[in-house]
Amino acid sequence: MNTKVSIARCHDYSNVKDAVKEALNLIGGLEKIITSGNRVLLKPNVLAIRSPEDAVTTHPAVVAAMCELVSEVGGIPVIGDGSGIVKPGSTSTSQALKKSGIEGVASDYGVELINFETSGYVEVDVPGAREFSRLHISKAILEADVIISLPKLKTHELTLYTGAVKNFFGAVPQKIRKQAHFLEDRRRFGEAIIDIYSVAKPQLAVMDGVVGMEGNGPANGTPIFAGVIMASYDCVALDIVASELIGIDPLKVPTNRAALARGFGTGHPEVVGTPLEKVKIGFKRPEGGITAYIPSFLMRILRKQLAVKPIINTSNCALCRACVSNCSAYAIEETDRILKINDEKCIQCYCCRELCPNDAVEIKKSPLLKLVARIKS
Repeated sequence: MNTKVSIARCHDYSNVKDAVKEALNLIGGLEKIITSGNRVLLKPNVLAIRSPEDAVTTHPAVVAAMCELVSEVGGIPVIGDGSGIVKPGSTSTSQALKKSGIEGVASDYGVELINFETSGYVEVDVPGAREFSRLHISKAILEADVIISLPKLKTHELTLYTGAVKNFFGAVPQKIRKQAHFLEDRRRFGEAIIDIYSVAKPQLAVMDGVVGMEGNGPANGTPIFAGVIMASYDCVALDIVASELIGIDPLKVPTNRAALARGFGTGHPEVVGTPLEKVKIGFKRPEGGITAYIPSFLMRILRKQLAVKPIINTSNCALCRACVSNCSAYAIEETDRILKINDEKCIQCYCCRELCPNDAVEIKKSPLLKLVARIKS
């Protein structure tokens, strides 16, 4: 298996095609996985209805570059994703594809744009499953000849880092995403992601790391210039290198740990192109992720004392109820047009915070955890 991970410098999105081409050539090019006439699904990260400048979604320039490069080797590019819920009953994906600029790319290049929410899912068996023995996977993914992951380089409050592997959380319907979050434990959530990845496994990943997101990602963090495009035929290998690049221990990332334990990827990929040491940048860590660095036996004993709880800032809340729609534990209650999180029901998955369009969900740390955070810093 080719587990090379390439790193190419890219100073802005105006020359991103050259950087993507360089990154691909360093590992062997698109010709290794695409033959003429192949239907090639490009799977960006279109998490929410946000503009490219917010660094929440894969930048449209990266998607456009891939459309061109796939076409140049004879492939037929198509673009598809499924976003999180923003308003009850709405098809948020269509709005997110438009706002992110990706709908415009599809139109400019005459490429089919697929909304996973409305295009249908197919139930499949998951061999060697740890959490989901059967899954509903987007029909578009299963029908593609080649699948390419186009993730954004970001931190994540539950998994510390999100990248090429977790990008396929968008391949399953909202019901399964809620079930995965309801597993509550980070480790089990990581196993659920690998169950999905194992049946929707891409042949290539190209990461948008030109401007990433640090802090409270994947949606409430701060854009940060990283200046890289990364590529690998192995999504796990790419995630190992990318998490190290932003200063996060790869083995603290639950998706990385679960993938390696099940034989996906390698813990020691070969880096080609720009040396990793020359582009390393310490991303600010997510507030909700601090408990991942506390030994598990302590977390079991002091779970309540080490809580990182989401709370709703009512002055910012617009009562859109996106948090209610995305809460796996049904922990958000409404009284007199005020939303409040029930601490006894909350499982601290941070979905409410991740998908609130008004940044109205904040983090409250216990006194003990504040002390731990000061010591670790």
